[in-house]
Amino acid sequence: MTSSISITRTNNYHKQLKGSFIFKALAVGCSFLVIPIMIKYLGNEQYGVWSTLFSIVSWIVLFDIGIGNGLRNKISESLARDDKEEAQNYISTAYVLLGVICMTLLIIFLLASDYVPWQIVFNTLILSNNELKIVVQLTASFLLINFWFSLINQVFNGLQKTSLVVFNQFLSNFFSLISTYILYNFFETSLLKLAIFYGLSLLSASFLLSIWFYNNNKEFIPKLRLFHTKYTQSILSLGFQFFIIQIAVIIIFTTDKILITQLFGPENIASYDVVFKFFSIITIGFSLINTPLWSAYSDAYHRNDFEWMEKTIKKQLKIYLLIIMVTLFFSFFAKKFINLWIGVDLNVDLKLIYAMSGFILISVWNSIFSTFINAIGKLNVQIITSIIAIFINIPLSILLVKYYGMGVYGVTIATTLSLSLFAIFGSYQAIRIIKLR
Repeated sequence: MTSSISITRTNNYHKQLKGSFIFKALAVGCSFLVIPIMIKYLGNEQYGVWSTLFSIVSWIVLFDIGIGNGLRNKISESLARDDKEEAQNYISTAYVLLGVICMTLLIIFLLASDYVPWQIVFNTLILSNNELKIVVQLTASFLLINFWFSLINQVFNGLQKTSLVVFNQFLSNFFSLISTYILYNFFETSLLKLAIFYGLSLLSASFLLSIWFYNNNKEFIPKLRLFHTKYTQSILSLGFQFFIIQIAVIIIFTTDKILITQLFGPENIASYDVVFKFFSIITIGFSLINTPLWSAYSDAYHRNDFEWMEKTIKKQLKIYLLIIMVTLFFSFFAKKFINLWIGVDLNVDLKLIYAMSGFILISVWNSIFSTFINAIGKLNVQIITSIIAIFINIPLSILLVKYYGMGVYGVTIATTLSLSLFAIFGSYQAIRIIKLR
Protein backbone atom coordinates (compact mmCIF):
# COMPACT_ATOMS: atom_id res chain seq x y z
CA MET A 1 0.00 0.00 0.00
CA THR A 2 1.61 3.24 -1.12
CA SER A 3 1.55 6.10 1.34
CA SER A 4 0.52 8.50 -1.44
CA ILE A 5 -2.90 6.79 -1.75
CA SER A 6 -3.42 7.00 2.02
CA ILE A 7 -2.46 10.66 1.99
CA THR A 8 -4.80 11.38 -0.94
CA ARG A 9 -7.65 9.59 0.86
CA THR A 10 -7.01 11.53 4.05
CA ASN A 11 -6.79 14.86 2.20
CA ASN A 12 -10.07 14.18 0.43
CA TYR A 13 -11.68 13.29 3.77
CA HIS A 14 -10.56 16.62 5.23
CA LYS A 15 -11.81 18.45 2.14
CA GLN A 16 -15.23 16.81 2.40
CA LEU A 17 -15.29 17.50 6.14
CA LYS A 18 -14.76 21.23 5.63
CA GLY A 19 -17.43 21.47 2.96
CA SER A 20 -19.84 19.36 5.00
CA PHE A 21 -19.38 21.52 8.09
CA ILE A 22 -20.50 24.68 6.31
CA PHE A 23 -23.52 23.13 4.61
CA LYS A 24 -24.53 21.09 7.66
CA ALA A 25 -24.45 24.18 9.87
CA LEU A 26 -26.76 25.92 7.41
CA ALA A 27 -28.99 22.83 7.10
CA VAL A 28 -29.29 22.47 10.88
CA GLY A 29 -30.02 26.18 11.22
CA CYS A 30 -32.87 25.88 8.71
CA SER A 31 -34.29 22.75 10.33
CA PHE A 32 -34.29 24.39 13.76
CA LEU A 33 -35.94 27.53 12.49
CA VAL A 34 -38.70 25.62 10.72
CA ILE A 35 -39.95 23.67 13.77
CA PRO A 36 -41.28 26.58 15.85
CA ILE A 37 -42.89 28.03 12.70
CA MET A 38 -44.56 24.68 12.00
CA ILE A 39 -45.82 24.37 15.58
CA LYS A 40 -47.24 27.90 15.48
CA TYR A 41 -48.78 27.29 12.06
CA LEU A 42 -50.37 23.92 12.85
CA GLY A 43 -50.78 23.90 16.63
CA ASN A 44 -49.59 21.07 18.90
CA GLU A 45 -52.07 18.40 17.84
CA GLN A 46 -51.82 18.88 14.06
CA TYR A 47 -48.05 19.15 14.39
CA GLY A 48 -48.10 15.82 16.24
CA VAL A 49 -50.12 14.32 13.38
CA TRP A 50 -47.67 15.72 10.82
CA SER A 51 -44.61 14.46 12.69
CA THR A 52 -46.13 11.00 13.14
CA LEU A 53 -47.20 10.95 9.49
CA PHE A 54 -43.66 11.69 8.37
CA SER A 55 -42.39 8.87 10.56
CA ILE A 56 -44.84 6.42 9.03
CA VAL A 57 -44.26 7.33 5.38
CA SER A 58 -40.49 7.32 5.96
CA TRP A 59 -40.90 3.53 6.02
CA ILE A 60 -40.81 3.93 2.26
CA VAL A 61 -37.01 3.82 2.39
CA LEU A 62 -37.29 0.17 3.42
CA PHE A 63 -38.42 -0.77 -0.03
CA ASP A 64 -35.19 0.05 -1.80
CA ILE A 65 -34.15 -3.39 -0.44
CA GLY A 66 -30.69 -2.00 0.25
CA ILE A 67 -30.08 -0.82 -3.33
CA GLY A 68 -28.74 2.57 -2.22
CA ASN A 69 -26.16 1.28 0.23
CA GLY A 70 -25.25 -1.59 -2.08
CA LEU A 71 -24.64 0.92 -4.89
CA ARG A 72 -22.53 3.09 -2.59
CA ASN A 73 -20.15 0.22 -1.79
CA LYS A 74 -20.02 -1.04 -5.37
CA ILE A 75 -19.08 2.40 -6.71
CA SER A 76 -16.26 2.64 -4.13
CA GLU A 77 -15.10 -0.86 -5.07
CA SER A 78 -15.12 -0.07 -8.81
CA LEU A 79 -13.23 3.19 -8.38
CA ALA A 80 -10.65 1.47 -6.15
CA ARG A 81 -9.89 -0.53 -9.33
CA ASP A 82 -10.10 2.69 -11.41
CA ASP A 83 -13.02 1.25 -13.42
CA LYS A 84 -15.41 4.15 -14.14
CA GLU A 85 -17.29 2.17 -16.79
CA GLU A 86 -18.28 -0.45 -14.23
CA ALA A 87 -19.32 2.31 -11.80
CA GLN A 88 -21.61 3.77 -14.48
CA ASN A 89 -23.13 0.33 -15.07
CA TYR A 90 -23.89 -0.02 -11.37
CA ILE A 91 -25.42 3.48 -11.28
CA SER A 92 -27.62 2.77 -14.31
CA THR A 93 -28.79 -0.56 -12.91
CA ALA A 94 -29.62 0.98 -9.52
CA TYR A 95 -31.73 3.76 -11.09
CA VAL A 96 -33.75 1.26 -13.14
CA LEU A 97 -34.30 -1.05 -10.16
CA LEU A 98 -35.34 1.74 -7.81
CA GLY A 99 -37.55 3.36 -10.46
CA VAL A 100 -39.55 0.16 -10.90
CA ILE A 101 -39.87 -0.23 -7.13
CA CYS A 102 -41.05 3.37 -6.62
CA MET A 103 -43.64 3.16 -9.39
CA THR A 104 -45.02 -0.12 -8.03
CA LEU A 105 -45.15 1.16 -4.47
CA LEU A 106 -46.91 4.37 -5.50
CA ILE A 107 -49.69 2.47 -7.25
CA ILE A 108 -50.15 0.00 -4.37
CA PHE A 109 -50.13 2.72 -1.71
CA LEU A 110 -52.66 4.93 -3.47
CA LEU A 111 -55.03 2.00 -3.86
CA ALA A 112 -54.59 0.64 -0.32
CA SER A 113 -54.84 3.99 1.49
CA ASP A 114 -58.59 4.16 0.81
CA TYR A 115 -59.13 1.30 3.25
CA VAL A 116 -57.02 2.59 6.17
CA PRO A 117 -58.79 4.23 9.19
CA TRP A 118 -56.40 7.16 9.36
CA GLN A 119 -58.14 8.83 12.34
CA ILE A 120 -57.42 5.72 14.38
CA VAL A 121 -53.82 5.53 13.13
CA PHE A 122 -53.15 9.12 14.23
CA ASN A 123 -55.46 8.95 17.26
CA THR A 124 -57.11 12.27 16.35
CA LEU A 125 -60.48 13.73 15.36
CA ILE A 126 -59.09 17.16 14.47
CA LEU A 127 -59.26 16.21 10.76
CA SER A 128 -61.71 13.96 8.93
CA ASN A 129 -60.58 10.55 7.70
CA ASN A 130 -60.82 11.76 4.08
CA GLU A 131 -58.67 14.86 4.77
CA LEU A 132 -56.04 12.71 6.48
CA LYS A 133 -56.10 10.24 3.59
CA ILE A 134 -55.41 12.98 1.03
CA VAL A 135 -52.55 14.40 3.12
CA VAL A 136 -51.01 10.95 3.53
CA GLN A 137 -51.35 10.18 -0.20
CA LEU A 138 -49.73 13.46 -1.21
CA THR A 139 -46.89 13.14 1.27
CA ALA A 140 -46.17 9.54 0.27
CA SER A 141 -46.25 10.45 -3.44
CA PHE A 142 -43.74 13.25 -3.01
CA LEU A 143 -41.48 11.09 -0.86
CA LEU A 144 -41.52 8.21 -3.36
CA ILE A 145 -40.63 10.45 -6.28
CA ASN A 146 -37.94 12.13 -4.22
CA PHE A 147 -36.76 8.69 -3.10
CA TRP A 148 -35.82 7.90 -6.70
CA PHE A 149 -34.14 11.25 -7.34
CA SER A 150 -32.24 11.09 -4.03
CA LEU A 151 -30.28 8.08 -5.29
CA ILE A 152 -27.88 10.82 -6.35
CA ASN A 153 -26.82 10.97 -2.68
CA GLN A 154 -25.50 7.40 -2.81
CA VAL A 155 -23.62 8.25 -5.99
CA PHE A 156 -22.00 11.16 -4.16
CA ASN A 157 -21.17 8.90 -1.22
CA GLY A 158 -19.64 6.26 -3.46
CA LEU A 159 -17.49 8.91 -5.13
CA GLN A 160 -16.38 10.16 -1.67
CA LYS A 161 -18.11 13.50 -2.26
CA THR A 162 -20.14 13.53 0.94
CA SER A 163 -20.13 17.33 1.15
CA LEU A 164 -22.53 17.30 -1.82
CA VAL A 165 -24.90 15.04 0.15
CA VAL A 166 -24.90 17.60 2.93
CA PHE A 167 -25.39 20.40 0.41
CA ASN A 168 -28.48 18.54 -0.82
CA GLN A 169 -29.78 18.42 2.76
CA PHE A 170 -29.18 22.15 3.10
CA LEU A 171 -31.09 22.94 -0.10
CA SER A 172 -33.99 20.76 0.98
CA ASN A 173 -34.13 22.32 4.47
CA PHE A 174 -33.77 25.83 3.08
CA PHE A 175 -36.63 25.34 0.61
CA SER A 176 -38.74 23.83 3.42
CA LEU A 177 -38.04 26.79 5.69
CA ILE A 178 -39.02 29.31 3.03
CA SER A 179 -42.19 27.45 2.09
CA THR A 180 -43.26 27.03 5.74
CA TYR A 181 -42.59 30.71 6.43
CA ILE A 182 -44.77 31.65 3.45
CA LEU A 183 -47.55 29.36 4.68
CA TYR A 184 -47.42 30.77 8.21
CA ASN A 185 -47.56 34.39 7.09
CA PHE A 186 -49.91 34.27 4.12
CA PHE A 187 -52.15 31.20 4.42
CA GLU A 188 -54.59 29.82 6.96
CA THR A 189 -53.76 26.64 8.88
CA SER A 190 -53.86 23.64 6.55
CA LEU A 191 -52.07 20.31 6.83
CA LEU A 192 -52.81 19.73 3.15
CA LYS A 193 -51.03 22.93 2.08
CA LEU A 194 -48.04 22.01 4.27
CA ALA A 195 -47.85 18.57 2.63
CA ILE A 196 -47.78 20.14 -0.84
CA PHE A 197 -45.24 22.86 -0.04
CA TYR A 198 -43.01 20.53 1.98
CA GLY A 199 -43.11 17.81 -0.68
CA LEU A 200 -42.14 20.21 -3.46
CA SER A 201 -39.26 21.49 -1.31
CA LEU A 202 -37.85 17.97 -0.87
CA LEU A 203 -38.21 17.12 -4.54
CA SER A 204 -36.71 20.35 -5.87
CA ALA A 205 -33.37 19.91 -4.08
CA SER A 206 -32.62 16.37 -5.32
CA PHE A 207 -33.88 17.12 -8.84
CA LEU A 208 -31.78 20.26 -9.31
CA LEU A 209 -28.62 18.67 -7.89
CA SER A 210 -29.01 15.59 -10.10
CA ILE A 211 -29.29 17.74 -13.22
CA TRP A 212 -26.22 19.75 -12.22
CA PHE A 213 -24.04 16.73 -11.35
CA TYR A 214 -24.76 14.55 -14.39
CA ASN A 215 -24.40 17.52 -16.72
CA ASN A 216 -20.85 17.99 -15.38
CA ASN A 217 -19.95 14.29 -14.99
CA LYS A 218 -21.21 12.64 -18.16
CA GLU A 219 -19.15 9.49 -17.58
CA PHE A 220 -21.53 8.58 -14.73
CA ILE A 221 -24.86 9.43 -16.44
CA PRO A 222 -27.31 6.53 -15.88
CA LYS A 223 -28.50 4.94 -19.14
CA LEU A 224 -31.26 2.39 -19.60
CA ARG A 225 -29.18 0.30 -22.04
CA LEU A 226 -26.51 -0.20 -19.35
CA PHE A 227 -28.93 -2.04 -17.09
CA HIS A 228 -27.75 -5.63 -16.64
CA THR A 229 -28.82 -8.57 -14.47
CA LYS A 230 -25.17 -9.22 -13.55
CA TYR A 231 -24.99 -5.86 -11.79
CA THR A 232 -28.48 -6.36 -10.35
CA GLN A 233 -27.40 -9.56 -8.60
CA SER A 234 -24.22 -7.93 -7.34
CA ILE A 235 -26.04 -4.91 -5.89
CA LEU A 236 -28.87 -6.94 -4.38
CA SER A 237 -26.69 -9.63 -2.82
CA LEU A 238 -25.02 -6.96 -0.68
CA GLY A 239 -28.07 -4.72 -0.61
CA PHE A 240 -30.34 -7.35 0.93
CA GLN A 241 -28.14 -7.45 4.03
CA PHE A 242 -28.41 -3.67 4.31
CA PHE A 243 -32.15 -4.08 3.76
CA ILE A 244 -32.52 -6.14 6.93
CA ILE A 245 -30.61 -3.54 8.92
CA GLN A 246 -32.72 -0.75 7.39
CA ILE A 247 -35.88 -2.55 8.50
CA ALA A 248 -34.60 -2.63 12.06
CA VAL A 249 -33.55 1.03 12.06
CA ILE A 250 -36.84 2.27 10.61
CA ILE A 251 -38.99 0.13 12.88
CA ILE A 252 -37.06 1.06 16.02
CA PHE A 253 -36.90 4.78 15.34
CA THR A 254 -40.32 5.42 13.80
CA THR A 255 -42.35 3.26 16.16
CA ASP A 256 -41.33 5.54 19.03
CA LYS A 257 -43.61 8.31 17.76
CA ILE A 258 -46.39 5.86 16.96
CA LEU A 259 -46.15 4.42 20.48
CA ILE A 260 -46.23 7.89 22.05
CA THR A 261 -49.23 8.81 19.90
CA GLN A 262 -51.13 5.68 20.94
CA LEU A 263 -50.07 5.64 24.62
CA PHE A 264 -50.16 9.36 25.40
CA GLY A 265 -51.88 11.13 22.46
CA PRO A 266 -50.44 13.14 19.51
CA GLU A 267 -50.26 16.33 21.59
CA ASN A 268 -47.31 14.77 23.45
CA ILE A 269 -45.30 14.38 20.26
CA ALA A 270 -44.32 18.06 20.19
CA SER A 271 -42.27 17.96 23.42
CA TYR A 272 -40.67 14.63 22.46
CA ASP A 273 -39.86 15.89 18.96
CA VAL A 274 -38.35 19.12 20.23
CA VAL A 275 -36.10 17.32 22.74
CA PHE A 276 -35.06 14.80 20.09
CA LYS A 277 -34.31 17.60 17.64
CA PHE A 278 -32.35 19.57 20.23
CA PHE A 279 -30.07 16.62 21.06
CA SER A 280 -29.76 15.74 17.39
CA ILE A 281 -27.32 18.66 17.15
CA ILE A 282 -24.81 16.24 18.69
CA THR A 283 -25.47 13.35 16.31
CA ILE A 284 -25.58 15.70 13.33
CA GLY A 285 -22.27 17.22 14.37
CA PHE A 286 -20.68 13.81 14.77
CA SER A 287 -22.11 12.62 11.44
CA LEU A 288 -20.10 15.39 9.77
CA ILE A 289 -16.96 13.65 10.96
CA ASN A 290 -18.16 10.09 10.62
CA THR A 291 -20.24 9.88 7.44
CA PRO A 292 -17.43 10.66 4.94
CA LEU A 293 -15.49 7.71 6.40
CA TRP A 294 -17.87 5.07 4.98
CA SER A 295 -16.54 5.26 1.43
CA ALA A 296 -13.03 6.02 2.69
CA TYR A 297 -13.06 2.83 4.79
CA SER A 298 -14.37 0.90 1.78
CA ASP A 299 -11.57 2.23 -0.41
CA ALA A 300 -8.96 1.45 2.25
CA TYR A 301 -10.33 -2.06 2.81
CA HIS A 302 -10.20 -2.97 -0.88
CA ARG A 303 -6.61 -1.70 -0.93
CA ASN A 304 -5.74 -3.63 2.28
CA ASP A 305 -4.79 -0.42 4.09
CA PHE A 306 -5.62 -1.65 7.61
CA GLU A 307 -3.15 0.72 9.23
CA TRP A 308 -5.11 3.74 8.00
CA MET A 309 -8.39 2.24 9.23
CA GLU A 310 -6.99 1.48 12.69
CA LYS A 311 -5.62 5.00 13.13
CA THR A 312 -8.94 6.49 12.01
CA ILE A 313 -11.03 4.45 14.46
CA LYS A 314 -8.71 5.43 17.33
CA LYS A 315 -9.25 9.09 16.43
CA GLN A 316 -13.00 8.52 16.43
CA LEU A 317 -12.83 7.06 19.95
CA LYS A 318 -10.93 10.11 21.18
CA ILE A 319 -13.64 12.34 19.72
CA TYR A 320 -16.24 10.22 21.56
CA LEU A 321 -14.82 11.40 24.90
CA LEU A 322 -15.61 14.95 23.81
CA ILE A 323 -19.11 13.84 22.78
CA ILE A 324 -19.75 12.60 26.32
CA MET A 325 -18.84 16.01 27.77
CA VAL A 326 -20.98 17.89 25.22
CA THR A 327 -23.97 15.61 25.90
CA LEU A 328 -23.73 16.24 29.64
CA PHE A 329 -23.62 19.99 28.99
CA PHE A 330 -26.69 19.74 26.78
CA SER A 331 -28.64 17.78 29.40
CA PHE A 332 -27.99 20.37 32.12
CA PHE A 333 -29.15 23.35 30.07
CA ALA A 334 -31.68 21.71 27.73
CA LYS A 335 -34.85 23.23 29.21
CA LYS A 336 -33.52 26.79 29.04
CA PHE A 337 -32.29 26.42 25.46
CA ILE A 338 -35.50 24.71 24.30
CA ASN A 339 -37.76 27.40 25.80
CA LEU A 340 -35.60 30.09 24.21
CA TRP A 341 -35.63 28.29 20.86
CA ILE A 342 -39.35 27.46 20.65
CA GLY A 343 -40.51 30.69 22.27
CA VAL A 344 -43.00 28.98 24.61
CA ASP A 345 -42.67 26.71 27.65
CA LEU A 346 -43.47 23.17 26.50
CA ASN A 347 -43.08 21.87 30.06
CA VAL A 348 -40.51 19.30 28.99
CA ASP A 349 -39.96 16.44 31.47
CA LEU A 350 -36.40 16.38 32.83
CA LYS A 351 -36.51 12.58 32.78
CA LEU A 352 -37.08 12.71 29.02
CA ILE A 353 -34.01 14.94 28.69
CA TYR A 354 -31.82 12.55 30.67
CA ALA A 355 -33.19 9.52 28.79
CA MET A 356 -32.44 11.26 25.48
CA SER A 357 -28.87 11.91 26.66
CA GLY A 358 -28.33 8.17 27.10
CA PHE A 359 -29.88 7.49 23.72
CA ILE A 360 -27.50 9.97 22.05
CA LEU A 361 -24.40 8.43 23.64
CA ILE A 362 -25.37 4.92 22.50
CA SER A 363 -26.23 6.18 19.00
CA VAL A 364 -22.89 7.93 18.53
CA TRP A 365 -20.95 4.93 19.86
CA ASN A 366 -22.80 2.63 17.47
CA SER A 367 -22.22 4.89 14.48
CA ILE A 368 -18.44 4.76 15.00
CA PHE A 369 -18.40 1.02 14.45
CA SER A 370 -21.38 0.57 12.14
CA THR A 371 -19.81 2.93 9.60
CA PHE A 372 -16.69 0.79 9.49
CA ILE A 373 -18.63 -2.49 9.36
CA ASN A 374 -21.02 -1.20 6.67
CA ALA A 375 -18.10 -0.03 4.54
CA ILE A 376 -16.40 -3.44 4.47
CA GLY A 377 -19.67 -5.39 4.15
CA LYS A 378 -19.22 -7.64 7.22
CA LEU A 379 -22.83 -7.31 8.34
CA ASN A 380 -23.75 -10.56 10.13
CA VAL A 381 -23.37 -9.28 13.70
CA GLN A 382 -25.26 -6.09 12.88
CA ILE A 383 -28.07 -8.05 11.27
CA ILE A 384 -28.48 -10.38 14.26
CA THR A 385 -28.45 -7.58 16.86
CA SER A 386 -30.84 -5.52 14.72
CA ILE A 387 -33.37 -8.36 14.45
CA ILE A 388 -33.27 -8.92 18.23
CA ALA A 389 -33.70 -5.16 18.79
CA ILE A 390 -36.84 -5.16 16.60
CA PHE A 391 -38.53 -7.78 18.73
CA ILE A 392 -37.68 -6.28 22.13
CA ASN A 393 -38.15 -2.56 21.46
CA ILE A 394 -41.97 -2.30 21.32
CA PRO A 395 -42.74 -4.81 24.15
CA LEU A 396 -40.09 -3.17 26.32
CA SER A 397 -41.57 0.29 25.65
CA ILE A 398 -45.06 -0.88 26.63
CA LEU A 399 -43.67 -2.67 29.71
CA LEU A 400 -41.86 0.43 30.97
CA VAL A 401 -44.87 2.71 30.35
CA LYS A 402 -47.76 0.45 31.38
CA TYR A 403 -46.26 -1.57 34.22
CA TYR A 404 -43.54 0.71 35.59
CA GLY A 405 -45.48 3.95 35.22
CA MET A 406 -42.89 5.74 33.13
CA GLY A 407 -43.88 8.67 30.93
CA VAL A 408 -42.76 9.40 27.39
CA TYR A 409 -39.17 8.94 28.53
CA GLY A 410 -39.85 5.20 29.00
CA VAL A 411 -40.13 4.81 25.22
CA THR A 412 -36.72 6.45 24.79
CA ILE A 413 -35.14 4.22 27.44
CA ALA A 414 -36.52 1.12 25.69
CA THR A 415 -35.00 2.22 22.39
CA THR A 416 -31.63 2.87 24.05
CA LEU A 417 -31.59 -0.59 25.63
CA SER A 418 -32.47 -2.18 22.28
CA LEU A 419 -29.54 -0.44 20.61
CA SER A 420 -27.14 -1.52 23.37
CA LEU A 421 -26.81 -4.99 21.85
CA PHE A 422 -24.88 -3.69 18.86
CA ALA A 423 -22.96 -1.29 21.09
CA ILE A 424 -21.39 -4.35 22.75
CA PHE A 425 -21.08 -6.92 19.98
CA GLY A 426 -20.60 -4.55 17.04
CA SER A 427 -17.66 -2.74 18.61
CA TYR A 428 -16.07 -6.08 19.53
CA GLN A 429 -16.43 -7.29 15.93
CA ALA A 430 -14.90 -4.14 14.45
CA ILE A 431 -11.90 -4.18 16.79
CA ARG A 432 -11.35 -7.88 16.13
CA ILE A 433 -11.36 -7.36 12.34
CA ILE A 434 -8.76 -4.61 12.64
CA LYS A 435 -6.52 -6.57 14.98
CA LEU A 436 -6.62 -9.80 12.94
CA ARG A 437 -6.08 -7.94 9.64
